[in-house]
Amino acid sequence: MSTTAGNAEHGLVTRFGFGPGMVVQELGWDEDIDEGLRAAVVDAVGGELVDDRYGDVVDAVLLWWRDDDGDLVDGLVDSLTDLADGGMIWLLTPKVGRDNYVDASDIAEAAPTAGLATTTNLAAGPDWSATKLVSPKSSRSGRRTS
Repeated sequence: MSTTAGNAEHGLVTRFGFGPGMVVQELGWDEDIDEGLRAAVVDAVGGELVDDRYGDVVDAVLLWWRDDDGDLVDGLVDSLTDLADGGMIWLLTPKVGRDNYVDASDIAEAAPTAGLATTTNLAAGPDWSATKLVSPKSSRSGRRTS
């Protein structure tokens, strides 16, 4: 990875809100993902990404999703399994015009069905778009954490 590309990816990861000590679960990994972006996330959190077998609470989920991966609502609900209250999901989908891109209207429809709200959209490199999803504040307001 070139220094310029690496700096751009690290800047993007900062916009994602990833920081040292965070536990980030990666779902939907395949050979087509952006390895530079993934490496920048690993650098930002200071540790390896965990998978669906982690078995503990995570601060964030990095969900790589393509149109042919199945039902997006199911994928989003599955990504909530280990997510801590107040955690975030970054849904990474191929950009418009790329193979298996996911239409923005599909994300807009699936998110509330899964109990999530979209907050941010970013270009995540040359081939991927990123959408930040969180539990709506109104549904969290009555929760208490111990």
